[in-house]
Amino acid sequence: MPDDVSHMRRAIDLARAQVGRTGDNPAVGCVLVLDGEVVGEAATATGGRPHAEEQALDTAGAAARGAVAYVTLEPCGARSGGQVSCADRLVAAGVARVVVACTDASTLAGGRGVEALRAAGVEVEMGRLADAAAGLYAAYRPRTG
Repeated sequence: MPDDVSHMRRAIDLARAQVGRTGDNPAVGCVLVLDGEVVGEAATATGGRPHAEEQALDTAGAAARGAVAYVTLEPCGARSGGQVSCADRLVAAGVARVVVACTDASTLAGGRGVEALRAAGVEVEMGRLADAAAGLYAAYRPRTG
């Protein structure tokens, strides 16, 4: 879909602006769209917290229900500190579809976010603009446990 490309490009731009500012966490961009309108967007905060999805969902509020989330890196399915994962937050907010550019290379969280979303009935599309987003994560060294 043409809109998928433009919204993912926006998410990539948001993430790119934070590269090198997020500590050990990757710079992630998230754009939430409902009925063609952006209802929330964010990038991983300086220092790595809060995550992009958390901030975008906070901005969108109730408008996240039924929305499409465009995320540059697979939403976390587990967090090292025990907080609610971004995948669980997206499910709780009622997001209908999640479009992801890149998978998470972390052995702690990789694959778990997509698995949780799909298990909850959320449609997930992987790989949208993956080549364009891959450079964001070239230096990312994820936790291994």
